[in-house]
Order: sequence, then C-alpha cells, then structure tokens
Amino acid sequence: MKKKFYIGGIIIIIAAILVYFLFLKSDAVQTNKFVFAPITKGDLNTTITSTGALQAVSTVDVGTQVSGKIDKIFVDFNTNVKRGQILAILDTTNLALQVSNAITNLQKTQAQYDVTKAQFDRDKSLHEKGFMSDLDFIISKSNYETAEANLKSAKTSLAQAKTNLGYAFIYSPIYGKILNRNVEEGQTVAASFSSPILFTIAEDLSKMQILANVDESDIGQIKVGQEAKFTVQAYPDKEFTGKVVQIRLGSSVISNVVNYTVVVTANNIENLLLPGMTATIDFYVEQRTDVLMIPNAALRFQPTEQMRTEYLSRMQKERENLPDSLKQKFQSPGGNGNSQNRTGGFGSGAGNKSRGTFWYIDDKGNPAMGFAQLGLSDGKNTEIVRSRFLKEGTEVITGFETANDTKTQNTNILNPGMRRF
Repeated sequence: MKKKFYIGGIIIIIAAILVYFLFLKSDAVQTNKFVFAPITKGDLNTTITSTGALQAVSTVDVGTQVSGKIDKIFVDFNTNVKRGQILAILDTTNLALQVSNAITNLQKTQAQYDVTKAQFDRDKSLHEKGFMSDLDFIISKSNYETAEANLKSAKTSLAQAKTNLGYAFIYSPIYGKILNRNVEEGQTVAASFSSPILFTIAEDLSKMQILANVDESDIGQIKVGQEAKFTVQAYPDKEFTGKVVQIRLGSSVISNVVNYTVVVTANNIENLLLPGMTATIDFYVEQRTDVLMIPNAALRFQPTEQMRTEYLSRMQKERENLPDSLKQKFQSPGGNGNSQNRTGGFGSGAGNKSRGTFWYIDDKGNPAMGFAQLGLSDGKNTEIVRSRFLKEGTEVITGFETANDTKTQNTNILNPGMRRF
C-alpha cells in the first residue's frame, strides 16, 4: 500500500513539473511582450536652442537738461504719443525769473554800451584831428570793446535763460508708446553730470527683437537671414516665427562659456509679445521635408540574449541553405568582430553616423534585426535614407511590456506608438 502511495506521489510531482514547464513557464516567458512604434513620414528639423529677452526694435529715453520739480505729467504707461507731443512740465518759476533777470541785465548792458559807443565815436573824431593823445584814444577804444563784449554776453545769457525755460517743457521726439514713466508729479529731478531719464518710448511695438545668447560651439551654424521659431511662457502653445538680422562680433562670458549675441526680429501684429518676455528660440539649421523617419527609441532598443541567439541561429541556417557562390559573400551580423564594427553590434541602435540597426517582427512572427542608412536626426526621430525593410507604417520594436503593463525601454523614449502582441 505504501509502495503504491509512494509511486502515486512521484507521478503527481512529475505531473506538476510538466505542467510548470509546459504551461506556467511558457506563460512566464510570454509575459515580456514587445512595444512597437510605426515608421512615419514627415518633416525633420535640426535646431540650435537658445534663450533671450524680447524688446522693442527701437526705444528712446527722454530726459531733462535742467533741474527742477515736476509740475505736471500728461502721459502714463502705455500711452500712445506723437512726435512733438508734450509729456511733462517742470516748475518754471525759477527759470522764468532767470529770464526776467537776463532781460534786465541786457537792458542795463545795452545802455552802458550806447554811452560808451557815443564816447568812443567822439574820441575817435578828436584823435583823427590831433586833439587827443594816442594813449587816451587807446583807453577809450578799450572801454568801447569791453562794453561791446558785455552786451554780447548779456544777449547770450538771455538766450540761455530762454532755452532753459524751454527745457522745462518735455516733448516726445518720436511717434510711439510709453513703456516706462520714471517720475511722479512733485518729484525733483537733478540734471548735473547726466540727464535723468523721465520716460522710455518704444517707437514701434508691431515689430520686436530678441537678443539671444548663442554658445561659441554653435555660432558657426547661425547665419543672417536664417529662420528661427520661438515660444514665450505667456503663450506656451503658440509658436512665433522670426529671422536672424544680426550676429554681433562682441562676445560675453557666461558661466565660463563664451557667448555671442544674435539679434532676431519678429512681427508682433497681434501685440501678444511684450518687452521683457523671455523667449526660447530654435534656430533651424537643417531641414528635411516629407522623409521616412524611425523613432530613435527603436535605434536604441536592446534585445535580450535569447533574441540574439535565436536570430543568429536562424541566420546560420539560412546561410547553410544558400548556394556555395553566395556563402562567401554572406556574413552573419555579429558573427565576427568586423561585422560588429560595421553595424555597431547587436542592439547598439546606432552603428556609425550613417548606419543603424533596429528590430522588428518578420513574416514568420520572429524577432529579426534590420539595417538602415540614416540621415538627419532631431533627437526624437531619425531620417531613413535607405532601407529594404522599412516603409511608411512598418512597425519596429521600441521596448518591452511586462505582464503588469509596465513598459521597459531605453531612456529618453518618447511616444512608443502602437503596440503589437
């Protein structure tokens, strides 16, 4: 009885092992399913990214050349102004008094001049007739010239006083919009060594410019006339277009990196762009239109060791079935060092700059490795220059998906695309 029980136990154990290997283990192997992405067709661009501040193309700082108290302000922030429009007036009390004093001084000097001139004319006539000595005539002439100089000085002082009085009236030199108003009514401004800035006026906000800092390693790829696109934080979903108009030769060092200022202009017809906004700019270096593209995730895909082994085994069998004349020309990828150097190895996803490897499911349902000549890349997708395997819609493997729906892929993989199980 015990023997039968012992034999029955062994049978149960063997059956359990068979069930595990035939079903459970098989299911465990299949829990790692592939994630696919399609080969697409579209436009591809390589860009250089930078940041910069938006500002008006032309701004004018309006100051004052005389000191005094701000008596009246006629404009505010964002006010549209015309050329010659009055913006503010300084207190004219002292300036008007200076004009009055200058007029009085001129009148006094004019009277002194008239008397001195009449005396000089008389002395000149006497000197010509021999009734005045040369010394007395020289003194008379000197007095006349002094009076004449004093008269000119008095006239100049009056003109200066009137000019200063005119400076008390602040006018707009251009058509534009007030960006900044730096003074208030009643505030005293002092024009000593430099003219204090009262207002900043932007000439035309329908056109803006960006001063972008570009790294010295990238500046050689930036050209005048080059297209650029940028976004601002205020409108993150809207893309604006600009053009490079100037590359300034002067450099600056930021965080031990040499940068050059690139000036980009952009239309602002909708008045969405405001001075001071930070713009993130993409300078378009190279462009491809309507090309086949493979996701970079597919080029970085790392197959399992089992996938590699099975693929090599299938390739070996296919080579054995080839005619002898073709066997010498056929080399199994990864079969020797030269092959790996040429393709970048299994699962390297890159190879050299012009050739890459990828994995897909062949007609028999087996994972297989393919090759493609690659072109331009934007970091997300890469141009397919030539490949006998790929066409639009072909699905390539970008990673694995586990049984709990957790995707296992290479880093920096973006949208994996469609799945195939």
